[in-house]
Amino acid sequence: MSLTSEIFEQPQVMGQMIATQRERFENLAKEIHKRNPNYVFIAARGTSDNAARYANYLWGSYNRMALALATPSLFTFYQRPPVLHDVLVIGISQSGQSPDIVAVVEEGKKQNCMTLALTNAPQSPLAKMADAVVDLQAGPEKAVAATKTYTAELMAVAMLSVALNPSPERWAALARVPEWAHQVLSLNEKIAAWAQRYTFMRQCVVLGRGYNYATAFEWSLKLKELTYTIAEPYSSADFLHGPIAMVDRGFPILAVVPSGLVYENMLELLQKLKHTHHAELVVISNEDSALSLADTPICLPTDVPEWLSPIISILPAQLFAYHLTAARGYDTESPRTIQKVTETH
Repeated sequence: MSLTSEIFEQPQVMGQMIATQRERFENLAKEIHKRNPNYVFIAARGTSDNAARYANYLWGSYNRMALALATPSLFTFYQRPPVLHDVLVIGISQSGQSPDIVAVVEEGKKQNCMTLALTNAPQSPLAKMADAVVDLQAGPEKAVAATKTYTAELMAVAMLSVALNPSPERWAALARVPEWAHQVLSLNEKIAAWAQRYTFMRQCVVLGRGYNYATAFEWSLKLKELTYTIAEPYSSADFLHGPIAMVDRGFPILAVVPSGLVYENMLELLQKLKHTHHAELVVISNEDSALSLADTPICLPTDVPEWLSPIISILPAQLFAYHLTAARGYDTESPRTIQKVTETH
């Protein structure tokens, strides 16, 4: 098993979740409605933190739920956790082994909150601590860089969103995710060729907004941990508040720009970056007007709805990072100085 094989397993993992876990999420949704939490409190690190960013937008927009991301050091080093009154406390962790994430869920239980774990390790300390567990069922993930466990987390977030506010149209859209994933992964050979252009890239900016704010962070993380590129993620709004000043001719900008409510805002920024700053643009989109601005255009399926686009848009980003790693002659399976399981306190 290798990083590429795990990337290509993702449609199967997504399809399995849709086929086997809908009832699990519907039952969870009933319990959450019964408890009627004031808000959701999520603890996560690394890649899982980016899944939490997606939850922040999706559950906020479709489910009208307030969401806060935990600061685990308050629970461990400072021993001063916030008061969690009638809160849904969720730990997201692929391995379920990080002590600080477990500590947040443990404190939630002490304060009589409903606790939930989203993990690929149903026998892990996190899973044993939580009241309820969603087993991501992604199978063993041997490569250090997380891929299929990340998209499984995104699928779990999306399925819980739909279960909380059921809609036949949204369940039907979720059922198409594996199909869209297969379409994007068919670009593998093209992305391998395009990645050669960026072999000497040492720094870049990764842009995304709305639901794909999470994608910008995850693409940036994959570039950092696999290719050792200084890759800084921003929303288009934050980027305009100062950081755009560093862009000059040929500066690499990687952008996730699918159709949706934030599209026109993102397009306006791309036009400025292209025509005023003369930046080098890598664009993931399903809109011709954005792709036409790109030096490297990566096309998404045209009918992917914005709320599901992070699950699909991260796939070509994963391939881009993988092929750039290989082009530079680095180890795609075990990046230097990091391990598969990171236990933070």
